[in-house]
Amino acid sequence: MNNPAMGNLKGKVALVSGSGRGIGREVALKLASEGASVVINDLDGDLANQVVKEIQDESEKTGAKAVACVGSVTEEGFGEYFVKTAVDSFGGLDIIVNNAGYTWDNVIQKMTDEQWYAMIDVHMTAPYRILQAAQPHIKKFHAQDQEEGREVFRKVVNISSVSGLSGNPGQLAYAAAKAGVVGITKTLCKEWGRYKVNVNTVAFGFIDTRLTSAASDDSTIEVEGKEIKVGVSEQVLQMVDSLIPLGRSGTPEEAAGAVYLFCTPESNYISGQTVIVGGGFEL
Repeated sequence: MNNPAMGNLKGKVALVSGSGRGIGREVALKLASEGASVVINDLDGDLANQVVKEIQDESEKTGAKAVACVGSVTEEGFGEYFVKTAVDSFGGLDIIVNNAGYTWDNVIQKMTDEQWYAMIDVHMTAPYRILQAAQPHIKKFHAQDQEEGREVFRKVVNISSVSGLSGNPGQLAYAAAKAGVVGITKTLCKEWGRYKVNVNTVAFGFIDTRLTSAASDDSTIEVEGKEIKVGVSEQVLQMVDSLIPLGRSGTPEEAAGAVYLFCTPESNYISGQTVIVGGGFEL
């Protein structure tokens, strides 16, 4: 039997919201590959459990563990449930990645209040509730570290978008919410610095996911019983490669790599920052 690898995140406990598929899944798998035990969250229990199984299948090699936490991040009380799952299952909390989200686009004159609040709720309110629920545990674990004479850095990575930094026609609510994510990061890095927590933002450009695939009449996702149209027009997709200095959109694995960088010990003196992951592209 091989000994578990001495990964960069060995012994760490991570929460990754929206990690049943896409970028979130790749983030969870990357953190686990470096030894972190991960709480996998998704609306779809089958998807969440599939990622858990992938991590468990590699546990002998990585030393990582995983558990599913199925549910909507926008539900009242979910933040406490999510955090409790990590602490009860693995006895700690070191990394929080607020990744869950989706787009529900419209121009302002056609946007409904339901669309507006859906974007605010999933991209801003949900991270706020998760982080608020985590605070007592972060404070307690930091106090224990101090008593034992150890300096331990914990990590929060919030996911934003170039739309939130520069705006994008048809994405008023999404852009507003993603801009708010940056404000959360900048404020929390000041509030939690005393707990040795690094808080940073990763803002994605064009990453190959179902949200950025070619739009068609049947390009929809189901979110809590609603069918929501997603995708990007063919005209925009044809322009993407020429707009991106590196010549192509990014992969979910590359997106996950950027999140991982902010979870490593090498980022211990970086906080309150926003890094654009878009191959040089900015709106």
